[in-house]
Amino acid sequence: MDIQKIISELVSRLTGNTDLIAKFTANPLNAIKDLLGIDLDADQLGQVVKGVQSALGDSAGDILGEGKSILDKIKGLFSK
Repeated sequence: MDIQKIISELVSRLTGNTDLIAKFTANPLNAIKDLLGIDLDADQLGQVVKGVQSALGDSAGDILGEGKSILDKIKGLFSK
């Protein structure tokens, strides 16, 4: 199985999709299993998680932070 191919596929699916990034951030192993639809052994899953996290870098954290900030502002508008 080509781990690099799996990593690049996951990164392309996660990039720009805040819902999937949130799911990946909360539970990377389950998110990968759901997105791939295939079973990998623990070692392969670990490699994929590390590769995807490395490829996404801090952008996942930035995207989630921006999403939370926007949601907080919207909630603020309706709570007045």
